[in-house]
Amino acid sequence: MSGLMLRESRDLRPVPRNLPKEVQISPSASTAEIYSSIAEASGFSIHRLRITKGSDRTVVPNSKTANVDGTGLKGQSIVHVKDLGPQIAWRTVFIIEYLGPLLIPALFLFPLRPFLYYNFDKPLPDPSDLQLLVCGLLMVHFLKREFETVFVHRFSNATMPARNIFKNSAHYWVLAGFNIAYWVFRPDAAAATTEPNPNLLYPGLALFVFGELANLNAHLVLRDLRRPGTTERGIPSGFGFNIVTCPNYLFEIIAWLGVYLVSGLSWSVLFFVTIGGAQMASWAAKKERRYRKDFGDKYKRKRSVILPGIF
Repeated sequence: MSGLMLRESRDLRPVPRNLPKEVQISPSASTAEIYSSIAEASGFSIHRLRITKGSDRTVVPNSKTANVDGTGLKGQSIVHVKDLGPQIAWRTVFIIEYLGPLLIPALFLFPLRPFLYYNFDKPLPDPSDLQLLVCGLLMVHFLKREFETVFVHRFSNATMPARNIFKNSAHYWVLAGFNIAYWVFRPDAAAATTEPNPNLLYPGLALFVFGELANLNAHLVLRDLRRPGTTERGIPSGFGFNIVTCPNYLFEIIAWLGVYLVSGLSWSVLFFVTIGGAQMASWAAKKERRYRKDFGDKYKRKRSVILPGIF
């Protein structure tokens, strides 16, 4: 048995006073047992705790496959325990994030329409068929997101700090919800026309359908790489993965470019695509670096992480 000496981390809020000064853990035990032992003694959820080695401050993983001895912890090793604060499940976070832009388009287009566009001549014209179509595309997209959140995605981290829910939701509620809905559904918007441009409408619909289906396929591939209840990953392969690191992001952008065309080239949709694309590009670059680090020569390196031949 190894005796791990515990210390509170001082750079964040302290852990409860009943934190034990020492826990006895077998060197062959999983590192998850360190977390469960400290959580049981302190009365805090495992997900609120971060444990780092006193020697180099590297994080001790909460893993059922990694053992204590493999982390370099020995008898009387010191670990630092940090309270991360109230947590919220990542699945719940995504459900809340997508709920706003799922409901806002229909609210703006119907019950809130007289109040949002009060300064236009009365009576307000009914929404055009094209505006109804854009509303439908937005709702289909975020319904798909909600479906994937509940039935497809497997999360490497169970929770995130609860205080971050507002920051995370703002991107979707404000940029994909309020911003797009207000401008695209205005009575004088390009999408208010009764004669849609077929050169924008039909290519836009084709891009949207292709992007959504290809994105779903990519998410299913990624889902199958991770066994339920684990954080282990494999090397993804299949449609799109031989071209870029993150084809799910590529297909997401393609679907939104379809919405952009159908909307009559609304700047609000393009703005959301640009901001979201920049963020996804950053995530994709980090994922490419992680694949190279984790899998070494087994991984076929990609020159483009999200946009073929561009980035």
